[in-house]
Amino acid sequence: MKINSKLNRKQKFKIIILGIITGFLSGLFASGGGMIAVPGLVYFVHSGEKEARAIAIFCILPMVLTSMIFYNRAGNIDFKMGILCGIGGLVGGWIGAKILNKINDKYLSLIFIIFLIYAAILTFVK
Repeated sequence: MKINSKLNRKQKFKIIILGIITGFLSGLFASGGGMIAVPGLVYFVHSGEKEARAIAIFCILPMVLTSMIFYNRAGNIDFKMGILCGIGGLVGGWIGAKILNKINDKYLSLIFIIFLIYAAILTFVK
């Protein structure tokens, strides 16, 4: 899918459903935005690997802000820890975005798959 491409009704519907699923899982598990959105954009909407990652990053912000409101109302946010982690996230996000454009899509997919397997193992072990 090209940037600024025209979307037909079916594609728009798929993207909205993907957003609902991604938002739900992101709000429920406090993660999963990229883990759900990227494969969904690649396999269901046929977006390119790099475009899918860029779109996922863009669409995660509203989901995170919405979830943050509810987590904060429940008193579950340590703002000092969140700000410190956010500072690290700014640096890491900048480095990752710079590297993204230098990695072949095939290797990018392989790295992503390895990361998902690693995350699944860590989740299961704990």
